[in-house]
Amino acid sequence: MIVPIFYSFRRCPYAMRARLALMYAQCRVELREIVLRDKPQHMLEISPKATVPVLCLPDGSVIDESFDIMRWALLKNDPEKWSEWGMQDSASSLLTWLVFETDGEGHYKQSLDRYKYFDRYPERTMESYRSECEVLVAKLENRLVDSAYLLGEKRSLADMVVLPFIRQFAHVDRSWFMQRPYPNVQRWLNEFVESGLFLSIVKKYPVWKEGDTPLFFPDN
Repeated sequence: MIVPIFYSFRRCPYAMRARLALMYAQCRVELREIVLRDKPQHMLEISPKATVPVLCLPDGSVIDESFDIMRWALLKNDPEKWSEWGMQDSASSLLTWLVFETDGEGHYKQSLDRYKYFDRYPERTMESYRSECEVLVAKLENRLVDSAYLLGEKRSLADMVVLPFIRQFAHVDRSWFMQRPYPNVQRWLNEFVESGLFLSIVKKYPVWKEGDTPLFFPDN
């Protein structure tokens, strides 16, 4: 059986977002783990934007946006109804906003990149970039006051879309983050990183090279 080819980079939050959906939906793909400084020629040919994740389907069509890969996977299999849970108009608006904020052009993602690599952006201080990130974190904190997840008592696509990026923010300075007044976000994030789903998608794989024996994900 021919399966899709999936280019990924373990630490990239966009690739992490896609792997979460592929694992959850049990959509088997041929995993090609890359290093960003040495991108495979085939990946560059099928996706000139040259960023992960990239999913090449057996019919030759390509999906190279993480949220689109998530939706593709959930259309195949969505056992916990991630894409449906709580999706009334207000929840759909929240999901749209979270996707925008974590997109490369979104305010949160731009501030997060500058916070993480503040030495590359000396025009402002690290603290100012971090404060901009906190705007989104504070809004999530308020949503989590009365529920375990963003849309209620079950995890949904909204949680999975943004959690990899909150994890990235927290890991820049974890001791600082854990001292901030975000107990609900901290609880929500800790539950995520300790979950079997998360642990299953951060497993290390060897870097793919042309001619290697195919590796499959999920590998169970």
